[in-house]
Amino acid sequence: MIKTLYGQVKEFKLPSVLSIVFVTLEVVMEVIIPILMASIIDGGVEKGNIRHVWFMGGLMVVIAMFSLSFGVLSGKYAANASTGFARNLRQAMYENIQTYSFANIDKYSTAGLVTRMTTDVTNVQNSYQMIVRICARAPFMLIFSMAMTFVVGGKLGFVFLGATVFLGIVLAFISTRAFSLFSQVFKKYDALNASVQENVNAIRVVKAYVREDYEVDKFHTASDNVYRLFVKAETILTWNMPTMQFMMYTCILLLSWLGAKSIVGGSLTTGELMSLFTYVLSILMSLMMISMVFVMITMSKASADRIAEVITEKATLVNGENPIREVPDGSVEFDGVDFAYRKGNDNYVLSDINLKIQAGETIGIIGGTGSAKSSLVQLIPRLYDVSEGCVRVGGIDVKEYDIETLRNEVAMVLQKNVLFSGTIKDNIRWGDENASEEEIIRVCKLAQADEFIQTFPEKYDTYIEQGGSNVSGGQKQRICIARALIKKPKILILDDSTSAVDTKTDSLIRRAFSEEIPDTTKIIIAQRISSVQDADRILVLDDGRIESFGTHAELLVSSPIYRDVYESQVKGGGQDEK
Repeated sequence: MIKTLYGQVKEFKLPSVLSIVFVTLEVVMEVIIPILMASIIDGGVEKGNIRHVWFMGGLMVVIAMFSLSFGVLSGKYAANASTGFARNLRQAMYENIQTYSFANIDKYSTAGLVTRMTTDVTNVQNSYQMIVRICARAPFMLIFSMAMTFVVGGKLGFVFLGATVFLGIVLAFISTRAFSLFSQVFKKYDALNASVQENVNAIRVVKAYVREDYEVDKFHTASDNVYRLFVKAETILTWNMPTMQFMMYTCILLLSWLGAKSIVGGSLTTGELMSLFTYVLSILMSLMMISMVFVMITMSKASADRIAEVITEKATLVNGENPIREVPDGSVEFDGVDFAYRKGNDNYVLSDINLKIQAGETIGIIGGTGSAKSSLVQLIPRLYDVSEGCVRVGGIDVKEYDIETLRNEVAMVLQKNVLFSGTIKDNIRWGDENASEEEIIRVCKLAQADEFIQTFPEKYDTYIEQGGSNVSGGQKQRICIARALIKKPKILILDDSTSAVDTKTDSLIRRAFSEEIPDTTKIIIAQRISSVQDADRILVLDDGRIESFGTHAELLVSSPIYRDVYESQVKGGGQDEK
């Protein structure tokens, strides 16, 4: 974990080192000041030497100014290093997330990833700033001040050494107990963020079903879980301050008593006793700062583990050696394919799939809910890897392709259509960032989107709100189809992506496909028989297995499932309801 995070310091190593250097110089200046103060008392005040007082006083002012300057520089470089480190952490996580396969993404919740990139990174950033500044300052101050107590006070230094050892043991005990609680806190944060995200995304449904009170109660429960764990952890950490104060007063009392006896015995001067009081305060303040660092590190260690987990997560789908960078054609073959979402799980979603699709064919896929229609097509662009068997595109195993090359030739309009913030043109150019306006209009006409886009005041420059909330479901689907078409793919997959459009528009889209992109292999998942009955062949899936595969006429004879769906929709008027 430490090695992973340290690797993200990168160009901010120099500011980190400079912060430590300047804080060390600041400590040296501060350690010198009590010696000068003792000299003023012993060599100036007690002897009536005003010149010595002025000289040492002036020297103290100069050293104090140096100390102030070094402190400012240390703070500046520490802030620069910590904020830059946080930036690199977020960048590293975000970049690695982009390489994740669907299997990797399934491992983490969206809310969990958001928490790691915000709350967890902030915790680590604050901790890093304390490490390069306070964690350097406190030990140096402790060591230098402890050394000076032995130089000035002799055996009196053992008082502070004993206090330091005692506090170290207490702090170690407190931090160990608190760490496990903070690890649980951040898991509860994930649940809290998930509750908020789900509510905001589905706010229309919440209001439609008058479920505001239920959502408030759910959020309150998640928030209360975070509160209770934090209270428990903070209760343990509150022992820091009382322990520190107890040791501070104990040291002051012992120093006063033993110091007075030493002055009477002539082994210690008044000025030296005063400097010892300053050093004891410095020692105890250093221990207090170390205590604060322990608290912050204890909190941030759980965050650091979660961040490192995201950065070091290896994508389950990677290119092999010398990957193929050209897809010959749009033919697809499934050869003895079994598939499970979790590796090593024998509960297959797809079983014994053997299927050959010629380039340019239009293939329809139907099946009941849970029959694994979407799972089947997601294996073609290698969004998941098969558990057993082989998927070939253009006669070549998909695992042998460069992943980017393969996916550029396979355009998918997923079941859950997503539009991004930006204009309609911006969204369509996700398929081809260099597409001209004429090309955009052409594909929108194919997708039957041009007609409604022309009714918008800004037409193709109309701004799409986040998630496409300002367009209807059918409009969103047609824009997504246009976005896929502009890629000019060899394989086009429509995963129930015309469910929100009427049958007439659906028919026009299919006709445009057959006329305008005849050489593109088209795979259409649909619930309506009318959407697939004109396909070259139709695949019927049942519980992850191929029940039948043939033309519309053949399936009416050979497939009970297809015949039942056809009769329920056509004879029962199912199409008219759409």
